[in-house]
Amino acid sequence: MDARLNPFGTPGQSLDLKAEINRLRKEKNAVILAHYYQDPEIQDIADFVGDSLDLSRKAAATDADVIAFCGVKFMAEVAKILSPNKTVVLPDLKAGCSLEDSCPPEAFAKFRRAHPDHISLTYINCSAAVKAESDIIVTSSSAEKIINQLPADQKIIFAPDKHLGAWLNRKTGRDMLLWDGSCIVHERFSVTELLKLKALHPAAPVLAHPECPAAILDLAHYVGATSGILNYALNSPEPVLIVATEPNIIHQMQLKAPHKTFIGAPGADGNCGCNMCPFMALNTLEKLYIALRDLKPQIEVPEDVRVKAKRSLDRMLEMSAAVSDVPVRGD
Repeated sequence: MDARLNPFGTPGQSLDLKAEINRLRKEKNAVILAHYYQDPEIQDIADFVGDSLDLSRKAAATDADVIAFCGVKFMAEVAKILSPNKTVVLPDLKAGCSLEDSCPPEAFAKFRRAHPDHISLTYINCSAAVKAESDIIVTSSSAEKIINQLPADQKIIFAPDKHLGAWLNRKTGRDMLLWDGSCIVHERFSVTELLKLKALHPAAPVLAHPECPAAILDLAHYVGATSGILNYALNSPEPVLIVATEPNIIHQMQLKAPHKTFIGAPGADGNCGCNMCPFMALNTLEKLYIALRDLKPQIEVPEDVRVKAKRSLDRMLEMSAAVSDVPVRGD
């Protein structure tokens, strides 16, 4: 292997990756962001750990020159949209998202043209180009509050997550037109196996992300975004909780509440291993080191796309600020 591309240096030589990442962080004036779904090693070395939009806003508020976003591509694009003058790197450019993949910009634009009387509420899990084609971007924690501010007779397209959209229709009484997209991680939970797990732990609350299918959400005691799930888990008096989202979030729960037991909701094979996000797993400490060393791969968003996408993001932030921050809960 070319030594320049080898994170471990010359043959027989090795690097202390954490020490080198810390050195490069200072040298490049970089901030490291890690989504809750990242490997615990990456979470532990990050400056900020959290949900995608919250991370991008925190990074924008720093004086860092470089943002190393350990997450997936659409998240790094949001960081670039909010911080156009900062260099944004993603450890692995192949770290995509099944929701983003399900909603190609050209197809989405065509769909919008076919429904000119609808406005587009678009989940943040999409490409910058789709955000630019949208009216308002929403997160899983802000969507319900924003929908409730819109006129009751306003026709709405909700994309790209059909499960989140269906759940919001139930919560708000709307009949939004849903794009047919889904998250491969949250679709893998098994109702049968979850019922078996609940039988073993009858007092344990089930905490679920609204990207899960309705059959899983119907079994949940709490439905909310990853940050909401984390807060509920930490504040619940119950000593055992079942978590139906990507299992790496359990690392933060264990760090902050080591006296509790957190069980990942099972997949069809009876364990939660298949519910690890394969895209998030592409980021590693080695790739983070290389990204900081070479400042590659960089995330670029064309300025015309960035401006339009930021407009739809700003509308969400304005509408979110217009109401109190009420936790998103299930039925």
